[in-house]
Amino acid sequence: MSITKHDQILEYIEMLPVGGKISVRGIAKELHVSEGTAYRAIKEAENVGLVSTIQRVGTIRIEKKIKETIEKLSFGAVVSIIEGEVLAGRKGLTKILDQFIIGAMTEDNIKRYLTPGSLMIVGDREEVQQLALENGAAVLITGGFNVSPNILSIADRVELPIIRTTEDTFTVATIINRAISDQMIKKDIMVVGDIQKNLDETDFLSVRDTLADYYRLVELTGHTRYPVVNKGQRLVGIITAKDVANKQESQLIEKVMTKNPRYAKKHMSVASIAHLMTWDGIELIPVVNDDLTLDGVISRQGAIQAIQLSQHKQIIGGNALVDQITNGLVEKTSSTPADLPTFSFLVTPQMVNSMGTVAYGVLNQLIADVTYQAIRLKHQTNAIVEQASLYYYKLIQIDSEIDIKPRIIDFGRRSAKLEIDVLIDNVSVARAIVVCQIMEQS
Repeated sequence: MSITKHDQILEYIEMLPVGGKISVRGIAKELHVSEGTAYRAIKEAENVGLVSTIQRVGTIRIEKKIKETIEKLSFGAVVSIIEGEVLAGRKGLTKILDQFIIGAMTEDNIKRYLTPGSLMIVGDREEVQQLALENGAAVLITGGFNVSPNILSIADRVELPIIRTTEDTFTVATIINRAISDQMIKKDIMVVGDIQKNLDETDFLSVRDTLADYYRLVELTGHTRYPVVNKGQRLVGIITAKDVANKQESQLIEKVMTKNPRYAKKHMSVASIAHLMTWDGIELIPVVNDDLTLDGVISRQGAIQAIQLSQHKQIIGGNALVDQITNGLVEKTSSTPADLPTFSFLVTPQMVNSMGTVAYGVLNQLIADVTYQAIRLKHQTNAIVEQASLYYYKLIQIDSEIDIKPRIIDFGRRSAKLEIDVLIDNVSVARAIVVCQIMEQS
């Protein structure tokens, strides 16, 4: 099977020395390919971490970075998290932690749980330390105990780290479990990079194109809004049907485009971009890299669909405090079909402050969740809270069962206002006025 020109360029880039400059024209000339083919290959090399574009310097060859999956931790990351000390097996620090095991069992029982990628948390039991290393598991020594030269030698030979900490086993296990939990929560937050159209799927125009090129693209795609880039593929504008109205087809795009457009980056949350696009009536936003080169686009329809999916998704056994609050809300049957239901909630120890009363942030989250559910039940649409004014009448104690009663005061095409009453035993203890933005149906 013959190698493609695209793969040939990637191989050529990988062979270049770190720190060397790379250009589209230079690669096109060296490998006898078109500048378009060279540009696409360089962009992929940037995506996989072979090169980096630095403003006023250009594109240079860099050391390829190994991107770990967000839901996993390396043993090296564990060392940082627990502020531990690496005694041996440093070559294994980049390996991924699969699970951790507490070595409080007999050797025969421990063998049942040992798998490659495990982390054995143990004290000064040398036989367990050796057993773990010989079965592909790294070792975390708690209590600050010393380790024998034999164990250190085995760790270096099998390239698995031995980490030492002065903390006790329970504390260390709690810290690692929390780190894994935090990474899983981050994984569930949808960002622009998850749903954007990539550059190879994106229609865009150049500053040197004319309105005739714009009209041809409209006829081909059916869209009317396109990013505009300069010779270096940097985003410089947006062109829409409004910009080209009553203009000659021979005019250059750069003369009529809207300059300094809004843009998104891959790491931004979809919720923030959807909020911006809905409120400002923007159909499409370009996605750019750090050097403002075009990387793709995100549409308002795509953003809203993602928000609707995330708001409808039920997280089973969620680790975030927000998930615990949302899952604790219980919908009560309303007195009449036309009325909105009342929601009940039990204030648990995790939801209170140092004085034993419900935390301010927890009550705000409850009110936001009830707002979302009320609008969804009454108008079959989704919303984002923009403003909430909360008034406390009485402190809400731990173990209190509260009722939260929503009432829609005003509902319009783009926004809604609600009154949320919080009651204990039919007595009002807090009240909120909430203003939210309505997310249009896709």
